[in-house]
Amino acid sequence: MSSEITLAFAHPSERAEATAPDGPLDRISVRDHVVEVEIGAFQAERGVTQRICFNIVVEVQPLTGPIDDDVDRILSYDRVTEAITFELSAERLNLLETLAERIAERILLEPQAVRAFVRIEKIDRGPGALGVEIVRARQPSVEIRAEEGPAPQPDLIYLSNGAIASPHLIGWIDQIEARGRPLIFCVGPAEVPAPQTGHKMAQRRIDLLSIEQNAWVLASKDDRCVVVETRTELDWAMKNGQTCVWAPSKIVLDAVDGPSAQPRDAVALAAWFAATFDAPELTVIGADLPASAPVVLKAVPVDQAQV
Repeated sequence: MSSEITLAFAHPSERAEATAPDGPLDRISVRDHVVEVEIGAFQAERGVTQRICFNIVVEVQPLTGPIDDDVDRILSYDRVTEAITFELSAERLNLLETLAERIAERILLEPQAVRAFVRIEKIDRGPGALGVEIVRARQPSVEIRAEEGPAPQPDLIYLSNGAIASPHLIGWIDQIEARGRPLIFCVGPAEVPAPQTGHKMAQRRIDLLSIEQNAWVLASKDDRCVVVETRTELDWAMKNGQTCVWAPSKIVLDAVDGPSAQPRDAVALAAWFAATFDAPELTVIGADLPASAPVVLKAVPVDQAQV
């Protein structure tokens, strides 16, 4: 076996040493950190957890003065494991590559960090370990980014099918947009009954797709309404004044702590979504309110011209 192949399968600490830049760098490492999580792009990986193993090495600038046995002066191992926990809890991911990139990026926000070696392996998918390893370095010309300010607070509006068909619809959109805040519409399933399968997971997907069909119906009513399905798209849209219609499948299915509400309970599902924004309220036009909700619900009749 050549030295290149040996190095490719070596622990990240050995790779870090072999590829070290000029000048001494200290290294901290987290070895064989195993977490059980739901991850993966295949259907067989949804709804189940599997073990993934992390090996991470972070190269750091040596301290210029005495440590004085002060944990605040070093890059703690906890910061590495916290980066893992944070990214795993942010959303369900399909790819180890995505997870590795996000962990490396978060680690490199630490002032002491220079390079991060991140190896992640699935250890339950076969007789061996299947994984990915990346190496990322802080660019010398890039300043450590400041924490972003709070996202804009959106107006969240649930529209019943009667509201979508209402002659007041365009006026409602005009009124709400005039407030100058981001606007996100949520809808329920289409009038046409969804197929019934008797299979819980399949039915959930079918019911979510029925909501998404209705999202496109709403989008056809006004060109300002753009159907979006990811939190990244929503965050961009809110910062750029785009009116959105929520297509729920991806966010619901990828949520680490997903909603207890089923897609057929569309107002309750929209209330869960509103709570993910810490929204003060959800305006519900033309639909019955659930018995309880994680946000304040404001009911508006379909025949009311003011929202």
